[in-house]
Amino acid sequence: MAITSTSGGAAAEPDRGPTRSTPIVDRGHVHPAASEAYRGQAGRYDRRTEAFQSWRERLVEQLPARAGDTVLDVGCGTGLCLPMLHDKVGATGTIVGIDASEQMLQLAADRVTAHGWDNVRLVATPAERAPIDGPADAALFCAVHDVLQSRAALKRVFEHLRPGAAVAAGGGKLPGPWLRHMRGWVRALHAPFIADFTGFDKPWRLLAEFVPDLQVNEHAFGAGFLASGHYTPATP
Repeated sequence: MAITSTSGGAAAEPDRGPTRSTPIVDRGHVHPAASEAYRGQAGRYDRRTEAFQSWRERLVEQLPARAGDTVLDVGCGTGLCLPMLHDKVGATGTIVGIDASEQMLQLAADRVTAHGWDNVRLVATPAERAPIDGPADAALFCAVHDVLQSRAALKRVFEHLRPGAAVAAGGGKLPGPWLRHMRGWVRALHAPFIADFTGFDKPWRLLAEFVPDLQVNEHAFGAGFLASGHYTPATP
């Protein structure tokens, strides 16, 4: 397992020794509104979101990654999707977990160490500046609304995916107008983990520009979504 830290936009050499290092985040590029979830709440994140585990499982299930593939887990947090992704890519594959939070990534590192995986690389940097060795075969966006609303972050990720790469995304969203009375509750549920609710009615809007065959299925009475498709580079 390797953890990569960045400082001033440059990628540090991955730690490949027997001990794990603590990821260091360039705090100048981390949205301050996300501080609760990505600092003080990191130790409680798994417990606070365990009710959504079945949806994580469904999301990873629909990502058609295979043994030997390289998968980008964008906004990997504490690494809750890593075991399922590892089952898909096996010992011959590679998983690159990207997250802007040193606290979240330290918990992910603990998870990787506990499993004894040596093919997981954790990158401590915002997705907009992530040093990614490509091209990767697939990308997962699990409960990362702020990343999905950043064109710069998506552009960076898709620059490092091969054409035709599998893509899966899922998370919360505002329910439709027929369930307007639920919107306040949904916002409160996700508020600790989202910096800006812009685009929360259709979180996949920007993603569809990179994934023209994106198939979106809403669930939980319209308060959540699962989407999947394949990356198609824009024609010059």
